[in-house]
Amino acid sequence: MSTTTTTLPAGLTTGVWAIDASHSEAAFSVRHAGISKVRGTVAITEGALTVGEDLSSTSVTATLDPSTVSTGDAGRDGHLQSADFFEVESFPTWTFVSTSVRNDGGEFVIAGDLTLHGVTRPVELATEFNGTAVDAYGNLRAGFSATTTISRKEFGLTWNAALEAGGVLVSDKAALTIEISAIRQA
Repeated sequence: MSTTTTTLPAGLTTGVWAIDASHSEAAFSVRHAGISKVRGTVAITEGALTVGEDLSSTSVTATLDPSTVSTGDAGRDGHLQSADFFEVESFPTWTFVSTSVRNDGGEFVIAGDLTLHGVTRPVELATEFNGTAVDAYGNLRAGFSATTTISRKEFGLTWNAALEAGGVLVSDKAALTIEISAIRQA
């Protein structure tokens, strides 16, 4: 039986923590042709963690740029940016806005609204607080790792191709992994 608490993790102080875009990343993986996984990244361009007196008064926001998608293959990246997938000209940003933050039996869960491809859906991020450290420039940093799985179809990302042997080229499920480094603001 899990117990929900609102206590902040040790080392995480109240205030605003800005996401350091150069040390943070959003990654995805999807099954390709039913036999392998394709992985890629999308840049987090800005965001903040506003830490209240407890988790119930804590919030998270983030903005991502789908035109930065990188899978290690320029042709595939261009296809992902096209109208078949992300339609980056029509939908140049993705956003996440939390609706709640909780500690459920020792595991942190950040619930919120994820907007991709112009569609907003609720998601829950299983989140690990990795601690705090002072960097070489005197900045207090906090680290977080988060994961979730989404349905591409729920976000209007329906392009696919049938395979001769049955099945489809791109799986509906996409696993998301987010690594965040945030800097405590003065």
